[in-house]
Formats: sequence, structure tokens, C-alpha cells
Amino acid sequence: MLTTKTVNDFLSDVASSSPAPGGGSVSALAGSLGAALTSMVCRLTIGKKKYLDVQAEMEETLKRSENLRTQLTSVIDEDTEAFNKVMNAFGLPKETDEQKSVRNKAIQDATKAATLVPLKLMKLCGEGIGLARTVAEKGNKNSLSDAGVSILLLQAAAQGAALNVRINLPGLEDRAFHDEAYEKVVTLSKKIDSVVAEVMPAIVAKL
Repeated sequence: MLTTKTVNDFLSDVASSSPAPGGGSVSALAGSLGAALTSMVCRLTIGKKKYLDVQAEMEETLKRSENLRTQLTSVIDEDTEAFNKVMNAFGLPKETDEQKSVRNKAIQDATKAATLVPLKLMKLCGEGIGLARTVAEKGNKNSLSDAGVSILLLQAAAQGAALNVRINLPGLEDRAFHDEAYEKVVTLSKKIDSVVAEVMPAIVAKL
């Protein structure tokens, strides 16, 4: 599992000639780092006299961000596993018509699965940016820059996930699935980018 590797080993895997882990797993890692920073700001706010009026909200935000971090971390391995299944499907024999049919179905099924993983990542990042916004606006002001980095990492993760959805779409024969996935990417991207565009200038102005 990628998530059990040291940082250096993970980076070496990414830098190798192997196509996986690639952009999808790296995006998921960025998202999990963003969620971790949100949790940090929560913990640096909870228990401080100056922020007692938001302590309950910070405790709830912490609970949600830690749950989100767990989900995002799991996507690191999910993405690489999904990619490997696509590659395995392309490697199936194609000598006979029956083999070609089996291979094509395997490719289509694996590609759909590999599309759903980054869509899941985008949704999680959207939730994460909402939590990061909360700590940026109400959390410990000494950690405002950390909240900003959290938002940027989650946005980058979502944008990376969007690219991974888009690269899979041309190979899908199921038009209904294709169109639905495309609409989700567009909708989630607009929602996430609009929040970032609104929040980041306010963060910078306060630094």
C-alpha cells in the first residue's frame, strides 16, 4: 500500500518510470494534506480563551476534517488500484472475437471505475474546502496561513481529479455515464473554484 510507505519511498515511486502512482494518487495526497492542516488549525483553536465562543464549532469541524482526512487518504491507494485494473484489462488477449468482447467489456468496466474514483475525490475536496473556510474565518488567526494552504491544496487536489476524470471520458462507450460524469466535473469544479476565489483574497488581506 502506498499509504504505508515513507515519504521518500512514495516520492521515488512517483518519480519512477512506472505510470502509477501518478497524478490521481498525488492529488489524493494533496487533499489529505489539506484536510490535515484544517485539523491542525482546529486543534490550535480549541481550548484557547480567545476562541471559546467557537470551540463547539471547532470541535465539530475537527471531527469532520479527521473523518475526511481518512477518506482522502484511502483514495491514494484506490486511484492506483483503479489505474492498474485498467492496464490489466488492456493486457487481456484479443485473438478471437470472444476474447475481444471480453476484453472490451473489461476495459469499459475498469475505465468507469477509474472515473468514479477521481469524481469521489472531487466531492471530498469540496467538503474539505468548506471546512477549511470555517477555520480560516473563525479559527486561530495565528494559523490563518495554514488554513489558506489547506484551501489551496484541496483546490489543487480537486483540479487534479478533474483532469483524471476528463482523460477517461473519451474512451467510454456508455454515453449516459459519460455525460453524467462530465456534468459532475463541471459542476464540482465551478463550485470549488468559486469558493476559493471568494475566500483566498480575504485570507491574504488579513495576513
